[in-house]
Amino acid sequence: MAAVFVLIGLVVLGLLAGTHLYLWRRFVRDVSAPGSLWRRLGTVLAVLLPVTTLGALVSGRAGAPFLVEQILAWPGFLWLACLLYLTLALLAGELVRFVLRRTPWGRARSVQAPAAEPAPAVQESARVAEPVTPAGGPSPSAGAAVPADAGPAAPEAGPAAADAGATGSAVAGPSGDGAHTVPLAAPVPSRRVFLARTLAVTAGAAGLGTTAAGAYSVLNGPTLKHVTVPLAKLGRRTHGYRVAVVSDIHLGPILGRGHTRRIVDAINGTQPDLVTIVGDLVDGSVAHLGPAAEPLRELRSRHGTFFVTGNHEYFGDARAWIDHLRELNVHPLENTRRELPGFDLAGVNDLAGEDQGEGPDFDRALRDRDTERACVLMAHQPVQIHEAVDHGVDLQLSGHTHGGQLWPGNHLAALANPTVAGLERYGDTQLYVTRGAGAWGPPVRVGADSDITVVTLAAKQA
Repeated sequence: MAAVFVLIGLVVLGLLAGTHLYLWRRFVRDVSAPGSLWRRLGTVLAVLLPVTTLGALVSGRAGAPFLVEQILAWPGFLWLACLLYLTLALLAGELVRFVLRRTPWGRARSVQAPAAEPAPAVQESARVAEPVTPAGGPSPSAGAAVPADAGPAAPEAGPAAADAGATGSAVAGPSGDGAHTVPLAAPVPSRRVFLARTLAVTAGAAGLGTTAAGAYSVLNGPTLKHVTVPLAKLGRRTHGYRVAVVSDIHLGPILGRGHTRRIVDAINGTQPDLVTIVGDLVDGSVAHLGPAAEPLRELRSRHGTFFVTGNHEYFGDARAWIDHLRELNVHPLENTRRELPGFDLAGVNDLAGEDQGEGPDFDRALRDRDTERACVLMAHQPVQIHEAVDHGVDLQLSGHTHGGQLWPGNHLAALANPTVAGLERYGDTQLYVTRGAGAWGPPVRVGADSDITVVTLAAKQA
C-alpha cells in the first residue's frame, strides 16, 4: 500500500513539474529574450510558486505552526487555481491556433515571402563629408564634392549600418563638425514572437480573470437558495417547515471568523425553524479555529442547530470538535435521532470515521422509530443514500461535493457521487445535496457558487 501512495505521489509531482514547464515555455521563454528581466523573473516564479503550493498542501499535515499555514495558504492555494485556468486557457489558444493554421487564410499567411534585398548602407544612414584640409597640404578647390563612399572611411560605413539595421540603433558617423546621423526604425518582432505574445496575453488575462472572479465568489459569501420538498408522511401541521441546510464551511487558514459571521447572518435572516450543519465545518484544531467558529453560538431557529461530522473532521480531532460545538449550542447527532414536531431528524457519522471506530451506524440511528412518521436524515456524503433508501428515509440532506467547486471538477465529482448538487429521487427517498458554503484548498469557485439552502418541507395532504 505504501508503494502505491509513493507511486501516486511521484505521478502527481511529475504532472505538476510538466505543467509548470509548459507554462514557463509559453509565458516566459517564447515571449522574452535570454537575459531579459522578464526571462529572469519568470524563471524564478516558475520555481517559487509550485514550492509554495506544495508547502500549503503539506504544512497542515506536517504539524507546521498555524501562522506558517496561513502564510503559505493564500499564495499556494490561489496559485493552484491559477495553474488550472492558465493551463486550460493556453490549451484552448493552442487549439484555436491549430485550427486557424489549417484554414485557407492560415495557409496563405504561413507562406513566407522572399527576403528583400537589404538597402545599401549609404541609404540607411547617409553621411555628407565636408571638405577636409590635410595638415600642411593644399586646400581643395572650392565647390569640389567628396562622395560619402569615397576614401578609406567608406568601407566602415557598410558593416556599421548593417549592424544598426539589425538592432534598430542609429548609425553614428565619425566625429567632426560636419558629421551627423540618421536614426533607423526600431526592429519589428517576428510573426512567431507576435503570435506567442498574443497567446500569452490572452491566456493570461482569461486564466487570471477567471481565478479572480472565482475568489470573489467565495469571499463575498454564499448565496441563498430555496427548495420545496414534498414528503408523503409529513403531517399537515408541519406543512411549510423551513430547514436551513449548510455544509462544507471549511474554516481553516484562509476562511476564518469573518466567513462564519457572513454565514450566520445569512441563516438568521431566513428565520428558519431548524438549522442543519452537514459536515466539513473545519480544517484544523479547536485551539487554532475555536475563535473562528465562535459566531455559531448566535444561530437562531425555533428548534435549534444540529451537526453531523464530515470527512475533514476526522483529519484532525473530531471528538474535540464535537465537545466544543456543544458549548456553542450546536447539537451533534452521532448515529442518533431527535423527534421534532411532525418528523424525525436523524444523523449518522461520516464514512471517514470508520478508521477511528466511529463510522456511520444506520441501525442505531433509525431503529425502533415510528415508520409512519416522516424521517429526515443528515449524512455528509451523498453515497450514503443507498443505505438511507434501505432504511426507509424520506429525505437525506448531504454536502461533500462542493458542486465540483472548480470547473471541470463537477464532471470528476459525478464519477464518485450519485448526485453532485440539487434534488433527486432514489425510489421513495429524496436526496438534496448542497454545494456548500465554503471552499477547500483554493478559495475559488468556478461554475459552482457556494450556497446556503432553505428547504421547505411540504405535506402532500396540504
